[in-house]
Amino acid sequence: MNKRKLGRQGLTVSEVGLGCMGFTQSYPPYPDRREAIATLREAVDAGVDFFDTAEVYSAFKNEELVGEALEPVRDKVVIATKFGYDLVDMPDLDTAARPVRLSSKPATIRKAVEGSLRRLRTDHIDLYYQHRVDPDTPIEEVADTVASLIREGKVLYWGLSEAAPATVRRAHAVCPLTAVQSEYSLWYRQPEQKLLSTLEELGIGFVPFSPLGKAMLTGRFNRDTRFDKTDFRSAIPRFSHENMQHNVAIVEYVEQLARQKETSPARIAIGWLLAQKPWIVPIPGTKRIERIRENIGGADVHFTEEEMADIRRHLDGMEIIGARYPEDQEALTNK
Repeated sequence: MNKRKLGRQGLTVSEVGLGCMGFTQSYPPYPDRREAIATLREAVDAGVDFFDTAEVYSAFKNEELVGEALEPVRDKVVIATKFGYDLVDMPDLDTAARPVRLSSKPATIRKAVEGSLRRLRTDHIDLYYQHRVDPDTPIEEVADTVASLIREGKVLYWGLSEAAPATVRRAHAVCPLTAVQSEYSLWYRQPEQKLLSTLEELGIGFVPFSPLGKAMLTGRFNRDTRFDKTDFRSAIPRFSHENMQHNVAIVEYVEQLARQKETSPARIAIGWLLAQKPWIVPIPGTKRIERIRENIGGADVHFTEEEMADIRRHLDGMEIIGARYPEDQEALTNK
């Protein structure tokens, strides 16, 4: 797979990365540990070298999985993880019951980095994101703390997740950012309003998560789809049965594009993102190696300027109904 530069700080990664959250959280059923480790290693063999996790995913369990899987190939991969929560250390509680508080205080960040290094079985984190902006800690203080970690060699590059352009500017002024992560796809285009132009001006890379619209853009769902209560999507307004009756129109449009290009809807969605800017690297999440290979193939889907303009006209004419997160989580984004 070809490589892309994320920002101007020197980080180079595979054109398509892998979001690892779904191996342990939000999208059941989950593979057993042996199967998950094998899949992650097969992803490396397939050309993926950019892996995304977070300490809060399954309360440390996702980092532990990624760390064990990638330890034999640590020098060949880029691992991104995230801080920003004060996870109360109560090992007698299960994952769902473990208390979680938003926090990016310096002491919390330092506690988080030591834990992540241990679980990831490494002496450095390649890309360290603030998971959500903490309204109680100035972003300048966060940036200064991460700058210290970079000087100590514990972190190589840093970024923000779900941050507004103004916050990006303030953080970047203290410690230059390598990447910003946010949701971006054919069915969620809000970053186009102000964020992408800010990143281009400052020379910061962009890492879209949910580039397949939480699998909406794969063509797997239709008007009759209902999600089990254990599935994260069951709590998302965009995926309610009522809203799906309307929102499925974009699935039908992407399927039409896939037929025209003689490819899959997922590859259309990935290829479209890669065509936006040369410094965009999507991280689709999946638990199956065949899906990983399919997503990688999105890098081989190309569009003419006329096709891109036509797609934009169609998207501009479509209304997507419903928020992309439950209300309490939506309140933490774009801060």
